[in-house]
Amino acid sequence: MAGDRPRLLVRPPSRRLAEGEVTHVERVPVDPVLARVQWERYVDQFRTRGWEIVEVEAADDQPDGVFVEDAVVVFDDLAVLCRAGAPSRRGELASIAAATEAVGIPSVAIVAPGTLDGGDVLKVGRTVYVGRSSRTNDAGIAQLRGILEPRGWRVVEVPVTKVLHLKSGVTALPDGVVVGYAPLVDDPAAFPEFLPVPEEHGTAVVVLDDDTILMSSDAPETAALYRARGLEVVETPVTEFEKLEGCVTCLSVRVRG
Repeated sequence: MAGDRPRLLVRPPSRRLAEGEVTHVERVPVDPVLARVQWERYVDQFRTRGWEIVEVEAADDQPDGVFVEDAVVVFDDLAVLCRAGAPSRRGELASIAAATEAVGIPSVAIVAPGTLDGGDVLKVGRTVYVGRSSRTNDAGIAQLRGILEPRGWRVVEVPVTKVLHLKSGVTALPDGVVVGYAPLVDDPAAFPEFLPVPEEHGTAVVVLDDDTILMSSDAPETAALYRARGLEVVETPVTEFEKLEGCVTCLSVRVRG
């Protein structure tokens, strides 16, 4: 492997993407051709910055398979294989497990009756905020706590009722400040530092490095807010995934170099 070079797990969108699950939004038409173009542009944002792209086996029978973040969360050198809260998504796991094994990451799995979606997991320093949502249950959170606390992580449960996943409502900037669109956040006070943003699609950021974030191009006011804080902001269109309650964080999993 490539030493300190960062690696990214991604999966191409299924031709059945438009059939993906929706919970908190009305179903609207999704253009699978445009989705593929947007996905490739998203991946190129990492590739051109030196990331090694690890493509998970395509899963055309899994409409939501492109949202790889929900299937696995990496903590240091350990991959936690999730058990999807939506039964229709449990077929995604085998290929994700194979991909983590192929890149040499040890893994442990959440098992029944626990459910855990990676979109409900937000890491800030050594604190792990876990959303108690329609997709992640008490047993899943308890199992995650049992896995992580002996490894030096602190697990904090937070309520999620207004959006699909915790990271549909909040993510974190490189300095650890949690950002979110306040009307969609159950309890902003759960986070030591919370910065409200003016647009729903401005809530999701992927940290590329200590000074750079990736976000949706559908939140120009929020992008300006982040730039005013001294960050370099890379914007990319993800409209077809946002129609399915997805965002920039859902489309990839960062792993150790």
